[in-house]
Amino acid sequence: MSDSIKHECGIALMRLLKPAGYYIDKYGSWDYALQKMYLMMEKQHNRGQDGAGLAAIRIGAKPGTRYIYRQRSNLSNSIKEVFTKIYPDIEANHCDVWLGHLRYGTYGSYNIDYVHPVTRENNWRSRSLVMAGNFNLTNMEVIFNHLIEIGQNPIDFSDTITILENVGHFLDEEVERLYRYYKEKGYSKRDISPIIEKELDLAEVLRNAARRWDGGYVMAGMTGHGDAFVLRDPAGIRPAFWYADDEVVVAASERPVIQTVFNIRTDSVNELDPGKSLIVKASGEWSIKEILPADEPAKCSFERIYFSRGTDKNIYRERKKLGETLTKPVLAAVNHDIEKTVFSYIPNTAESAFYGLIKGIDDWLNNRKKDAILKKGKSLTPAELEKIIEVRPRIEKIAVKDAKLRTFITEDSSRKNMVEHVYDVTYGVIRRGIDSLVVIDDSIVRGTTLRESIIRILDRLDPAKIVIVSSSPQIRYPDCYGIDMARLGDFIAFKAAINLIRKREREDIIRGVYARALEELQKPDGEMVNAVKEIYAPFTDAEISGMIAVMLKAPGIGAEVEVVYQSIEGLHEACPDHTGDWYFTGNYPTPGGNRVANKAFVNYMEGINERAY
Repeated sequence: MSDSIKHECGIALMRLLKPAGYYIDKYGSWDYALQKMYLMMEKQHNRGQDGAGLAAIRIGAKPGTRYIYRQRSNLSNSIKEVFTKIYPDIEANHCDVWLGHLRYGTYGSYNIDYVHPVTRENNWRSRSLVMAGNFNLTNMEVIFNHLIEIGQNPIDFSDTITILENVGHFLDEEVERLYRYYKEKGYSKRDISPIIEKELDLAEVLRNAARRWDGGYVMAGMTGHGDAFVLRDPAGIRPAFWYADDEVVVAASERPVIQTVFNIRTDSVNELDPGKSLIVKASGEWSIKEILPADEPAKCSFERIYFSRGTDKNIYRERKKLGETLTKPVLAAVNHDIEKTVFSYIPNTAESAFYGLIKGIDDWLNNRKKDAILKKGKSLTPAELEKIIEVRPRIEKIAVKDAKLRTFITEDSSRKNMVEHVYDVTYGVIRRGIDSLVVIDDSIVRGTTLRESIIRILDRLDPAKIVIVSSSPQIRYPDCYGIDMARLGDFIAFKAAINLIRKREREDIIRGVYARALEELQKPDGEMVNAVKEIYAPFTDAEISGMIAVMLKAPGIGAEVEVVYQSIEGLHEACPDHTGDWYFTGNYPTPGGNRVANKAFVNYMEGINERAY
């Protein structure tokens, strides 16, 4: 991706089902659990670089001894820092339940207090709670206000603390319910504690807590006595996978993480269904429970386009298909002149889509060759046959990212000059003034790097035309479920639509949408519609792409510039099981999404530079 956007967070949960000695005898090491957690977190390092944390529970710890272990870091080498610190703690204290987290912050501060897992400790082990999540909720104020209504005084207004206290409140209620029940039956207080730990209904706790949540989430947690859970939102917006055998129960944000770390086949890893929770009791018994009824599926398509690791076999195939579906518009952009076109990609995440595009070009070429041969028939000479079959796509590695380049310059004009050198370019592969250059990227969010760096360096090769291809559709609307794409004014597609409106002298459209957005914000979430769609309604996708091309062509660029975007239809053809496309279409899967879109437009109009949730 040429534009930098932040990933969703990553979670890793593991419950050991055997005594400590079993793993020492079988695997020859006391730190089997630490090794597995380290690998699961490192394999998800792409999902979070603002911080990392690891917590563990020692089941059956004697009173007066420690049973919750936790380390967190917000340093640049956070995973290494966490494991360096926790190793001495764990060496003499076998732990049974583990919860790791990789964080990209999209809400609140980036200081250590907001790094997961977060804890809510109590002298009653069953009331102690450790939580981590990959989530963003659109209605955090509603949940926060509910805490106030029940008499709490939260120490901070952040999504992390609010959700911890929200779940913790209903955990307290469940513990209290069981306590009263057995107290009335004549049990002593001391005898009641282990009964509560055994009978605590974690599924009911989650049902009570989650019924107010609006957003995308995978929440994971552990109680102090050793119960554990992973809960996925009803639309399946955020991803979660799990695996169980007679040694472990594990969960993670990505399938190949579990496959690789535990050396198992793809079909052994299960996707956690929307609205369901994987619950593991302290006894080691595990089950899948429905917490909320499943909604219309809206699994995040950006997970397939960009966020998740491409080592998942299905994701790899889908990314190739994203490129293949772009074959026709790309051929049209170069007038079907393959011999005067060079194909390349923006490293590194667009590589799979590039392979798919080249497959599509190859298939088209093969059909053209077949038609040419059949047309010639018996009159075809060896020389003519050679000329036909030697035509193939010209593939070159044009842009090479200089990962080591950093700039300390902060003055804007000088910084732009430095940004031009973030990528190196391969010289001598373009015929100056003759060849077109097609470069595929997985998405275009702001277009800043394309305009200020990539297109400038590509233009040094003096191509006749530069075609920038996006394997995803135009990003038009804010995301409010975990991706750091929250401000409308950041999106080049939105700015292009605004420019087209002003070019046609129809600023009444902008004023009208502003008025309607304000009106919509007065309605309950369930009745609200997305007024921002009216900004795009007067224009075709091609018109917006054309304006984006104009905006990306900085002064001094000699080549013609064209932008080709994936269509919504092509997206769903390539990723049929991941239909969440709200950032492209404005069709949000939860009621709070429309409020976020309208609030984002109001913020844009009023010059408020902040997230709309």
